[in-house]
Order: sequence, then structure tokens, then C-alpha cells
Amino acid sequence: MTTIRDIAKLSGFSTGTVSRVINNHPDVNPATREKIEAIIRETGFQPNANAKFLKQTISSTITVIVKGIQNSFFETILEEMQEVFKENGEEVSVIFLDETENEVDAAEHACSTRKPRGLIFLGGNIQEFRKNFEKITVPSVLVTVDASQLGYDNLSSFTTDDISGAKEAVSYLVRFGHSRIGIVGGSLDETSGQLSTSRLAGAREILDTHRIPFTFENNYAPCRFSMDDGYRATRELLQKNPGITAIFAMSDLIAVGAVRAVRDAGKSVPEDVSVIGYDGIDYVNYSVPRIATIRQNTGELARRSVEDLLLRVSYSRSAVHEKIPYTVIAGESVAKPRD
Repeated sequence: MTTIRDIAKLSGFSTGTVSRVINNHPDVNPATREKIEAIIRETGFQPNANAKFLKQTISSTITVIVKGIQNSFFETILEEMQEVFKENGEEVSVIFLDETENEVDAAEHACSTRKPRGLIFLGGNIQEFRKNFEKITVPSVLVTVDASQLGYDNLSSFTTDDISGAKEAVSYLVRFGHSRIGIVGGSLDETSGQLSTSRLAGAREILDTHRIPFTFENNYAPCRFSMDDGYRATRELLQKNPGITAIFAMSDLIAVGAVRAVRDAGKSVPEDVSVIGYDGIDYVNYSVPRIATIRQNTGELARRSVEDLLLRVSYSRSAVHEKIPYTVIAGESVAKPRD
């Protein structure tokens, strides 16, 4: 039986994009919609058989707000969350936002229209929470971003230590002998959020420790968390600094785009340029070469977030903040520099 995952793989788009096409959301590029609908017709796909991916009912009691419509890492956590909700007999509605949209404003609107008993934010900009979250009164959880310093008693957070994870990623490159290292991902402006700034801070700490030169002009290319933008930013980075021998990509999706960009520039991975990603999505196990990465524990992030929310929805409990351990995955995309 064809699944929504199959449609996503055949079309080259995320399951979130496929879901929005199936649900007739207006925020889909016409060419993208046409391609996905053609594949749906060719495969005889029946959306009703894949309801766990399409929980958009306004009668549900929990709302999940996903920030990033092309983020396979978030999709994995979302699917695992939905399994935990199902185990507990809970339905959940899902709101997908672009990376540039304001998730707290979206939550305020959801509270006035859907009146959920609780909210889960999958990704977010800590500055928006700091400025506006006081408007939200229902129990909430912020996933992948640390909210421990905000002081909201109704907002828990579960995340990986992104500073530590980025330090491990760059240390891995350094141990292979790399001293000409570039960084791809995130942004230097306020919209990038805590995730990008934390990973950049961790990476730079290791570079500074080993006295490895780094300037934003020569060693950094900002981008969104997608393969397309990872490809574009890596091409830009290699053009302005062709001597780079290793790249830390702030996500695996960015890393996939980076590998393609390196090859299209006439170089090989890892012989000419090593690449390490971050997240540990399933795809990197099947890419050529397999991409080295910092694997986050998506199952634990999903379970702890859902269980905490359901507990606080039913009982009067204070918010909690936890760091979920990560794992360094060697992959095949890192080797010693040629020289």
C-alpha cells in the first residue's frame, strides 16, 4: 500500500508538503502541487489510509505547532509524538509554519479558535517566547529549544545541548587534521533563533580553542534548514573560499545539499572536502557517502515532551527542562585532508 512517505520520496518533497497538498492548503507552490498530485494519481494513493500524518481536526485537544515546512528532522519527531498521543488515546491537530513565521502569534490564534488543552512547539525563536509567550496560559512544551531561562511556569522544554553537540561536530573534523573549516546554516539576525546561535557558538569555541582562523566573510554562509538552501550556501562558501577542506553543516538537510554542491564544484566528499551534519535523520544512512552527524534522540525528545504535557494538562505541575543526550555518528563523509 502506498503511504505518504512513498509520495514524499517519489516527489522529492517532504511529508509535510505532501500533507498540505492533500489537505488543499493554499501555501503550496503551483508547480509543486501539480507534481505531487500527478504522483498521487499515478500511484492510486488513498489519503484516508494514512490518517496519522494528516491530523488536522479542529476538535482535537492538543495542538502541535511545527516551525519549518521542509524539515525532515521535525517530521520524524512529529510522527513519533503522534504515536505517543495515540497510545494515550489523544488526538492532535498540527499547524505547519514557515521558518520566518511567528509561532507564538500562531499559538495565540490557535488558543482563541481551537481552544486546545495544551500546546507543543516543535522548534521556535526564543526571542518571540521571551517577548510574547505570557499571552499563552495553557500548559505548553517547547521542543529542541531551551526555555529554562524564560521563567514561564507553564512552558517546559526538552532539547539537545546544541552548544555541546556543535563542539563535538567541529572537534571531530579537527581530530582528522582539518584546519580550514567552513560553517553552513542558520543566520546572524534575530530570526535565526537559539538553535542556530547555539550551534554557531559551539563550533566557534572549538575553532578558537585550536586557533583555527574563522571569519564570517570567508568561513560562513547562512541559509535556511533545507537541502536547496544548503546547496546554494555551500556553492557560495566554496566560491569565496575554495581552500576549505571541511564543512560543518548545522543540519543533515543542509549537509545533503552541501555534499551535492561540493560534487557540482568538481570536488569529492570526503577526499577534497569533508562534511559533517547535525540531527541524525534516517536519510544520511543511505546517502552516498553516508554523512557523519550528531544524532539527536528523536524518540526520547518526542516521548518526554508528550508525557510531560499530558501530565501537566491533567494535574497541576510545574514546568520542567531537560537535555536529551546525543550520539556522534562517524559516517563516511569525513576523512583526512589531502595535504
